[in-house]
Amino acid sequence: MKKRYIILLTLAVLVAAAYFYFTRDTRDIKVLVFSKTAEFRHESIPAAKTAILELAKQHGFSVDTTENSDDFNEANLQNYNVIVFLHTTGDVLNDAQQLEMNRWIQAGGGFVGVHAAADTEYDWPWYGELVGAYFNGHPSDPNVRDATVRVVDKTHLSTQHLPESWPRTDEWYNYKEIKSDINVLLNLDELSYEGGTNGENHPITWYRDFDGGRSWYTGLGHTNEAWKDQDFLTMLWGGIQYAAGPGTPVDYNNSRVAPEENRFQKNVLAFNLNEPMELDIFPNEDILFIERKGAIKLFKKGADSVKLVTTFPVHSELEDGLLGFAIDPDYASNHWIYLFYSPVGDEPKQHLSRFTFEGDSLHYGSEKVLLTVPTQRQECCHSAGSVEFGPDRLLYVSLGDNTSPRATGYGPIDEGEGRSPWDAQKSSANTNDLRGKILRIKPEGDGTYSIPDGNLFTDPAKGRPEIYVMGLRNPFRISIDPKNGYLYWGDVGPDAAKDSAGFGSRGYDELNQAKKAGNFGWPYFIGNNFPYNHYDYTNNKTGPLFDPKKPVNTSPNNTGAKDLPPATPPLYYYPYAESTEYPLVGEGGRNAMAGPVFYKDHYPESDQRLPEYYDKKLFTYDWMRGWVMAVTLDDNGDFVRMERFLPNMLFNNMVDLVISPTGDFYALEYGTNWFTQNMDARLIHITYSSGNRVPLAVIEADKMIGKTPFAVQFSGEASKDFDGDALSYAWAFGDGGSSTEKNPVYEYKTPGEYKVSLTVTDPSGEVSTAEAAVLAGNDLPEIKLTFKGNQSFYWSNSTFDYEVTVQDAEDGAINQGIDPSAVTFTADYLARGYDVTEIMQGHQANMEASAFLVGKALMETSDCKACHSLTEKSVGPTFTAIADKYAGNEGAVKALAEKVIKGGSGVWGDLMMSPHPQLSTADTEKMIAYILSLNKNSAKGAGLPYKGSYALNKHKAGETEGSYIFTASYTDKGANGMKPLTATKVLSLSYPIIGGDKFSRKKNVMTFNVTAGMMPGIEKDMTMTLPSDDGVLQYDNIDLTGIGKLKLNLVVAPTYFSGGSMNVLIDSVDGQKIGSGTFETGLTDLGFKEMVVDIAPVDGPHTLVFTFKCADASKIFAGLASIEFIKR
Repeated sequence: MKKRYIILLTLAVLVAAAYFYFTRDTRDIKVLVFSKTAEFRHESIPAAKTAILELAKQHGFSVDTTENSDDFNEANLQNYNVIVFLHTTGDVLNDAQQLEMNRWIQAGGGFVGVHAAADTEYDWPWYGELVGAYFNGHPSDPNVRDATVRVVDKTHLSTQHLPESWPRTDEWYNYKEIKSDINVLLNLDELSYEGGTNGENHPITWYRDFDGGRSWYTGLGHTNEAWKDQDFLTMLWGGIQYAAGPGTPVDYNNSRVAPEENRFQKNVLAFNLNEPMELDIFPNEDILFIERKGAIKLFKKGADSVKLVTTFPVHSELEDGLLGFAIDPDYASNHWIYLFYSPVGDEPKQHLSRFTFEGDSLHYGSEKVLLTVPTQRQECCHSAGSVEFGPDRLLYVSLGDNTSPRATGYGPIDEGEGRSPWDAQKSSANTNDLRGKILRIKPEGDGTYSIPDGNLFTDPAKGRPEIYVMGLRNPFRISIDPKNGYLYWGDVGPDAAKDSAGFGSRGYDELNQAKKAGNFGWPYFIGNNFPYNHYDYTNNKTGPLFDPKKPVNTSPNNTGAKDLPPATPPLYYYPYAESTEYPLVGEGGRNAMAGPVFYKDHYPESDQRLPEYYDKKLFTYDWMRGWVMAVTLDDNGDFVRMERFLPNMLFNNMVDLVISPTGDFYALEYGTNWFTQNMDARLIHITYSSGNRVPLAVIEADKMIGKTPFAVQFSGEASKDFDGDALSYAWAFGDGGSSTEKNPVYEYKTPGEYKVSLTVTDPSGEVSTAEAAVLAGNDLPEIKLTFKGNQSFYWSNSTFDYEVTVQDAEDGAINQGIDPSAVTFTADYLARGYDVTEIMQGHQANMEASAFLVGKALMETSDCKACHSLTEKSVGPTFTAIADKYAGNEGAVKALAEKVIKGGSGVWGDLMMSPHPQLSTADTEKMIAYILSLNKNSAKGAGLPYKGSYALNKHKAGETEGSYIFTASYTDKGANGMKPLTATKVLSLSYPIIGGDKFSRKKNVMTFNVTAGMMPGIEKDMTMTLPSDDGVLQYDNIDLTGIGKLKLNLVVAPTYFSGGSMNVLIDSVDGQKIGSGTFETGLTDLGFKEMVVDIAPVDGPHTLVFTFKCADASKIFAGLASIEFIKR
């Protein structure tokens, strides 16, 4: 009876669902068809679009088509309730567009994926979940085959019309990462064709509800013929109806929807900090933070600046210093804070101490040392030092392994005599040592501590009772879930980029979670418990791999237990290279950090509290890569997924992230450069607005520098109101002038530096202000670099004939008011290639001569010459004497600049040097750099003549990736009391071979990464570019002056590549044809083959365009590895 009731109930539900779909007004269905391709482009896309438009006419729903990723924004997507990804391939949406797609699904949108939609966005895990699987290859030669599809579910609207066995001709995809909760509609019978890899369960069409919306996918539809087949089109129409759901508009007010990024603002509260480390927030919302060299700073709520409380004395060599701190949970009644620091003195150790902090001051005499941890200071690194309170007033502190990373990029287990600083078994794997651990204690009122239940060792004979987790390398930043007490930390891993047969695994960073006490494996394991070998560094012999189930510490430097607890794997992990497991993390430098877990019920409800969408999510971040992730965990605390948080917001090496008492974020940014003060080292407040959003003011102008009088055309056009409200504009031009126009013109008549501000106000009174500087009175010099020959490439045994010309409104021209020696021209060769931004901002060798002249010009306009001269002693020492005295002193520039600004005496006699508070630090440092460059052994300031010939002979034979970089610069003399201005031009010449994958645009072309040895002749990893029939490749800004031939280096394989014909054009696909050729492949050709094309004479830079016709339209032309440019 019960079984019969269930069957009847099921039938009733199906009948009700069918009635709903058949009686719904299809005019409510609004479809966006998206068919952008970043890789292979399917020939059937036009036929598919036509068929879907015809379906819309038949059934009365509306359709728009697009290949523009910019259409993925809320204003546009809210007009649709279905999006069809039609044969999309590759990476088609950027981070912001991905977020908008994510939000639209969460708002109730429906997704329909057709065929190659599964061959899209491999680095976006959420998309893989949405589709339900990823493409994993298909049969080839031929790729289109006859097969039989079995209907698994005939009750669904999209399949109820199909026969149980459905013969089809198509390109049959295999799949990977198939989600277990998809509802399979059609299964592909692998016995009916050759080339299947999924076995008996090979889904080819499926559906499921997902993340607030609906998803329907079919692997069919590769051929043009499919889009004329009525059964297929009826199936697709059913899938569209399912995806449309109730046919209602999407609802962005649903709490499941991720908030728009423009609802967040980053507000800088303090900058130019010196190695900020950790912050914490008092009950009154004042913020206290520490800097590694000892500064303790206070930012009071509502203040506009930071107060230096004190500079705490610390040993700050290596990575030691003032490393961590936390405010006692009962601070309102006891006024205690806790500092983790490296005491000054000869004894190497760390202290965890409690202090009284009251009246905005630290009471030094109140110190209670809770813990003393012996360390070694012979070798760097890994001090860690994060301090945090968890539930029940339990205090956690992290300690690094205090082991040198320099001997090996693998597990540091050097057991040789005297090699203890290179052996992490003495610390991380030593149960009787507190280093390489996270400790958990309960501070008591008398300045001692007790051991809570649940720590790793209850028997002191087996290990220190303070240890909660062991086996850590550098747990730099930790966090504790305030509800369940789970501990999170980022552990910064070693540097090895590749696995080694003798040493073991490559390096990984880990984001760890401890639900209970445990061992996390270092230095025996890394990443997902990947093992290292027991390597004998004394005799350079490799041993067996360590066993994560039974790690054993036999090091002579071990003073604890030999047998260790089994290793616990991390929550997630990633190497320098791309991560296949967690692709969102990207690649490059790494420094994992753990942030807080957000619970909305811990904070008062307000427009400023983070939205409900982030409830129970863990926030993690990476100092080096600049991202923040919101990590979703299931009810058991296990990893579900991660997503980028504020992907378009720039973070400059975030070093701490905490949730404020109101439920938004405060953070510290360490800044760009290590171990120094940085202008971009900041205390920031990340605010959220759930209601009316703060507008964004943006200043634009046609010119910001000029000789007086000069008029500036200002524009506020780029200012935005994210709620679509009209803005009012208020300009202040810095000299008393003002305007309320959106785009005013203003004339500056008097020389000076003027601060311009634009304040925009919305109807609710929310304001935003932008500022910019106008320099009136001195025009920017114009500098040109002219030369003979090709502007893109260099050839061996050739010369570069050049001339620099300068025109300055105030100074004149070279030899007409401008001394040729004031013009700097430098040349450099970079063997690894270059980046123009790097040259302009970071490649110091090219800019030293220019910096020399800037400093000299600033010096000549200062009052320094009243007391100093170049070589003759005056009241003060000569510039050359100063340069000789401080030669080789790396800290001299900063120290002397500070002394110039503040004044001082005692080094050169008793006469006081007056202070110069009017000088900026930046300008003063340039002046000091100029003075120090006058040392008799210094080559700074030397450059090449402004006109001449340069021999291109710095590169070595066989080098193909390098570039010659030429930099011309001139710093004018200033005018009308204004500072000197510098103009710079940079030119680069590269070796005349470019990679085929360096295109700027492509059509019907895909790329494929090939590893060394994969095919004959391929000796290193490379990216092949694969043009298909009617393929187009475009390479921008290529100078063809003097070029007579193009040599294409092609990879051939007759099974996949057919050859064909190719045209070479300039400027566009409809531009002038300058060459053509045919390329044939033989049945036995395999590996590399060259194609040489003669081209007509062309001068100057052009866009270079290649068009391809394949001999077999179903195959690829060839694999393009590189293009060589050969001189006439």
